[in-house]
Amino acid sequence: MPRTVVFVHAHPDDEALLTSGTMAALAAHGHRVVLVVATAGEAGLAADGLRADLGERRLTELHASADALGVSRVELLGYADSGLAADPTPPPPPGRRPRLADAPVTEVAGRVADLLREERADVVVGYDAQGGYGHPDHVAVHHVAAAAQAMAGTPLLLEATVPRARLLAAARQVNRLLPRSRQVDLTPWTRAYSAAADVTHCIDVRRYARSRRASMRAHASQATADSGARTLGVFTRIPPPLFGAVFGREWYRQPGLTVPRRHRSLFATLPPRELG
Repeated sequence: MPRTVVFVHAHPDDEALLTSGTMAALAAHGHRVVLVVATAGEAGLAADGLRADLGERRLTELHASADALGVSRVELLGYADSGLAADPTPPPPPGRRPRLADAPVTEVAGRVADLLREERADVVVGYDAQGGYGHPDHVAVHHVAAAAQAMAGTPLLLEATVPRARLLAAARQVNRLLPRSRQVDLTPWTRAYSAAADVTHCIDVRRYARSRRASMRAHASQATADSGARTLGVFTRIPPPLFGAVFGREWYRQPGLTVPRRHRSLFATLPPRELG
């Protein structure tokens, strides 16, 4: 039975990194995939030559990514990118929507809830409580998705995440390969994303590695900066067999659900659809 799944993301490229395999798999199986993006990501890092029109460029890249994944609809909420907490962006000019982190949750959630009702969504996907790595816009999306699900009565809320221990193990391995002067302080990572025990769904997306790579490559402005290659650029250069292994699974957390093992289908805990 075809379902409708709405993915709520903070910036262009977040969908490529966290949920692109799931989105491609759903679309390939005939489900309707809707992508909601709250900001244009204009405060993201990029080469200086791209900064003048970075927001417009990133939205163009977003649509290319959505096409690669088979997304049925892209909805842009138009809030300003809040930037990282350590490097806040200036407030938008009068008449423009506020930074996402400054916008009232009920206002943003109300707009998302209207879309959920319009689409008769079965599932809405947001972020975990940490907002992944703690970006204020990601934390805002966590609250917005949960509030919108409650307002619209959408049957299932899932939160895109990564098992923290898996992420830390990979980061420590990379740190060991770097000179001490370039090693990353991993202390904040000990609180990022979710504990493995809290992850309720693990989706095998290895068959959709090509779509995941195409989605990442679409976000070319996020692949490099004047300081050198960024994470996204490094990911897209991973050889295909290794790429499939590294990005072969995506993880979700269902708030309030405790299971002895992880579900392998996004719809495993979806309540039965009522007739009529």
